[in-house]
Amino acid sequence: MPLAVRIFEPETAPGGVVFGSPHSGRHYPSEFLLAARVDPLTLRSSEDAYVDLLLADAPRHGATLITTDVPRAYVDFNRADTELDPALIDGAPRSGLNPRVGSGLGVLARVVAGARPIYSGKLSLAEAHARLDQYWYPYHAALADLLERQRQMVGGVLLCDVHSMPSEALQAGLIRNARRPEVILGDRYGAACSPALMNEIEAIFRAAGLRVARNAPFAGAYILQRYGRPQAGCHAVQIEIDRALYLDERRVVPGARFDAFRLLMSGITESLARLGQECGWRAPGSGMDLAAE
Repeated sequence: MPLAVRIFEPETAPGGVVFGSPHSGRHYPSEFLLAARVDPLTLRSSEDAYVDLLLADAPRHGATLITTDVPRAYVDFNRADTELDPALIDGAPRSGLNPRVGSGLGVLARVVAGARPIYSGKLSLAEAHARLDQYWYPYHAALADLLERQRQMVGGVLLCDVHSMPSEALQAGLIRNARRPEVILGDRYGAACSPALMNEIEAIFRAAGLRVARNAPFAGAYILQRYGRPQAGCHAVQIEIDRALYLDERRVVPGARFDAFRLLMSGITESLARLGQECGWRAPGSGMDLAAE
């Protein structure tokens, strides 16, 4: 069975930066594959495939990496445990539904990319709760504990919640002839991260030669909503990376530019980890008193 959580601790003293990859799990339980009405490659279209490998050098640079074996199509850690889809789960409450759940992308997804149904029938409420108990709650307990320990240790913490986006997701809404962004940074429109820290993060990606936009079309979902508390010293940013930069999207395998892009991301993670080490979480007057913002 897949592990709910994997944590890779930094090789040096932590500087208050945590990288998370909650959607790159690729260990599909055999009973799930047997129950699915779509083939395994179609299921994998929901993954942020290999983002965990793009972040693999984070511990060497002094940051913590938290990830999971569990595929997004099986449990989505970027959804609340209450986001149960009554169209999929027999007995799930119909009150409090939101557009994500309505579109089939609740904490247990009803569809994969392209709105293709995963199941032929419904799941029982008991099965849904068992899945959450085995995977969702342990992952979030570990993440919450990790962030709080680092916040207590160094005075503040930055969670970089890293995802990848299908290249076609960037087509809609573009001005004609405009160059589409390659990275979308989300902070829930300023609610999840200090503006000063967001400016620093954006500058790091731009210095690496990447085109960057903020909050549109991805501003951040449950993880940022739950953990982004700048006034309490816990900052969170969602980082969405265009899959075309590193992935063969059709076959869901590393693309021709994977090694080069992984090297680029290693440099970015090093700069972000150094940002945590150098920003002075507790240092009033340092120019970035993040814990107080």
